[in-house]
Amino acid sequence: MVRIKAIPDATYRLQFNSQFTFHQATALIPYLHRLGISHCYVSPYLKARPGNTHGYDIVDHNALNLEIGSEADYESFVDELHRHR
Repeated sequence: MVRIKAIPDATYRLQFNSQFTFHQATALIPYLHRLGISHCYVSPYLKARPGNTHGYDIVDHNALNLEIGSEADYESFVDELHRHR
């Protein structure tokens, strides 16, 4: 099976932290889609040092950062991305 790689039309970077969560990002996806954004680049969302504002101080590569949201919140975010292709 040949997989065709998508070339972004436009990208938008999302900086997750305790003040901007999966839930808030999920609500933003339809708006970004209407603007013509085809791809989102996101900051790290794995478990980081508490209070970390950029996400790059990861302390557990096998867990989500709960300051950003739960597994269900993450799944909702991914589902919304897929709904808007």
